[in-house]
Formats: sequence, structure tokens, C-alpha cells
Amino acid sequence: MAFLKSIFGSPEDKLLKSWKVLVEQINGFESSLENLSPEELKGKTIEFKNRLREGESLDNLLPEAFAVVREASKRTLGQRHFDVQLLGGIALYKGGIAEMKTGEGKTLVATLPAYLMALHRGKIAEMKTGEGKTLVATLPLYLNALEGKGAHLVTVNDYLSRRDAVWMGQIYSYLGLSIGVLNHAESFIYDESHTKDKERDELGSFHVVHEFLRPSTKKNVYRADITYGTNNEFGFDYLRDNLLYNKEDLSQRDYHYAIVDEIDSILIDEARTPLIISSNTGAAGELYEKFAKIARELKEETDFTVDEKLRAVSMTNDGINKAEKLLGIDNIYTDKSIKYVHHLETAVRAKALFQKDKEYVVKDGEIIIVDEFTGRMQPGRRWSEG
Repeated sequence: MAFLKSIFGSPEDKLLKSWKVLVEQINGFESSLENLSPEELKGKTIEFKNRLREGESLDNLLPEAFAVVREASKRTLGQRHFDVQLLGGIALYKGGIAEMKTGEGKTLVATLPAYLMALHRGKIAEMKTGEGKTLVATLPLYLNALEGKGAHLVTVNDYLSRRDAVWMGQIYSYLGLSIGVLNHAESFIYDESHTKDKERDELGSFHVVHEFLRPSTKKNVYRADITYGTNNEFGFDYLRDNLLYNKEDLSQRDYHYAIVDEIDSILIDEARTPLIISSNTGAAGELYEKFAKIARELKEETDFTVDEKLRAVSMTNDGINKAEKLLGIDNIYTDKSIKYVHHLETAVRAKALFQKDKEYVVKDGEIIIVDEFTGRMQPGRRWSEG
């Protein structure tokens, strides 16, 4: 096998040879792009959109698109992709694996395949902390946003959505795209003019510059070219829209493209707690309060038993009798009172299995669920069954 490789070359050698042609094409654009003004470089976004509308494929855009990405990176982040990084990016773009040593710029390489391949084609990109996931996302988001149908970045909490949108917003804004931020309490549009001091904090990526975020409606946020938000809010807005009767009142638009950050947390860990939405009523609130008081009167082992493994409680006969006495009814299982059974079991389960500052915290008068796997707070989330 080694003898044959010495004559014909390995498959990897052939791939590298063809990819070096692409690198030469990418480098061929650099000098012309360096001479472009900011307005002219921003004009490349319009040019790409027109070429896509005329039927050109993303593959055909690769050399110039890579060159534009590198030029934008140089101007906004002060970092330039080297040839070896371009080769690594092309390797990942073509579906291969780029093995790079420490110091060869894995973080920058990641931005290139993301622009036209890895995440763009629906793949899973596994990257360790510090290898540039945030920067990777800017490129497929930019590319897919060119079609004018919206591109979403789904992350795990409000802080990260704000931080990443502000941090990466300078790239999108430089290239002429709008950015929205979807948060639980308030939503924003990225606006560099919306600040007293246009000089960014030197902490940069780790500092959420709220002055760059202008409050806006959710409808406007969803109509931005690129929208950063949490999985909870995207999910709840979908549920809210499905409760509306008028199309004009909908927040979301048709779905086009999304990147899920920390996919293991969002699609595995947090998926264990379903999104629950319901209309609040005064009667329901009164029942919750009433049965919470009853639950406090009941004692474990005497009035109910707990199965920690199954996360379940079972009422004893003594407990049922005590609850009926506190409610002032003869039989909780009659047709008229059967709704009380659910409230009773739920209240007792809450008392026995959900501890403050472990399963939930109270912040600013609001109960916030704590994710049992990550320890992160989950504002806006509810447990099932009330």
C-alpha cells in the first residue's frame, strides 16, 4: 500500500492539491478587497444576494465569499486567515476533518467552513470551549440570511444571546445586516448609534454592552436578518402564535434556518422539561393558594408517601380524609369535586419534591426553575401539571 501511495499519491494528497487551487483563488481576491471602502465591502452583501437570486450556487460563491469573510475579519476583529487555515476551512467545507496543531489557528479556521458548509448544510459541529463557536456561527448565519428569510441562533440563556449578538453584531452590521435579540423580559434590535460612547469596552466579547441594544417589538426582532434568542423564547413564541386568531398578530414568520448552540443542553437536558403555556385565571390562582395551605398541613408517611426515584407522591387514606375535612367536603372523588384531586396531588408533590434554592429560586418576586443538569436558571419555564 505504501508503494502504491508513493507512485499514485494518497487520496488526501489529491484533495490537498485540488484545494490549493481554491486557496489561490481566494488569495486572488484579497488585494482587490483590501482596496474597497467600507461601503463597497458592504455592497458585496447586496451582490451576493443578487447572484443567489440569479441562480448561482453557494459552492460557486466559495472563493470570493471566503475572501470577503477574511477581509471582514481583518477589519472588525484584526485577525487574518492564513493559507493553512484556508485549507483547513476547505477541508471541513468538503465534509472532511481538518487536523491542526495548537497555534495553527483552529478558531479562525472554524469560521470558514461554517460560512458555507458544516453548519450550513445541517451538520453537527463539535467544538471545545475556546475554539471559536461564537465566531463560527456568524458565517453560516450571514450566508443564510442573504436569502432574506431570516436566520436564528438558538442559545441557552438571555445573557449569552445578548453577549453574542453585541459581540458579533459588529460583523453583521459592517456587512449591512440587521440583528435582533429575543429575551424573556424584553427584546432588542442591535443599533450601533444607540450609545453615548461608540468605543466598545476593551473587554469586548465578554461584556454585554446594553447601549448597543435598542428595545423593540418581537415582531421586529423576528424580521431582522439575524435573530439571537433562547430556546425557551423561540418555543414559547411558537406556542403563543398558535393561540392567536389573527395572522397580523403573529410574531414569528416562516422558518428558514437556525443554529442550535449547546445542542446537548437544549435538545437533551432542557428537553426533559416541556414548554407549558396556558392562560392565567383568578380562579386557578385561588385554587393553587388554597391547596398549598392544605399541603402544609399534611405530614409525610402519615398523610402521603414519597417515591424519590419516580419523583411521585401517593396519598394515604388518612391524608385524603384530612384534605376532605380541610376542604369541607364529604368525598373528593365525586364528579363535582374530582378536579380537586389533581390540585391536591400537585400541591403535595410540590411540597415534597421541590426545594427552594435547589429545584427553583425566587428572584424579584418571580419563581424561576433551575435546570437540574446545568444549574442554570430558566426564566419563563414552567413544570408540567401546574
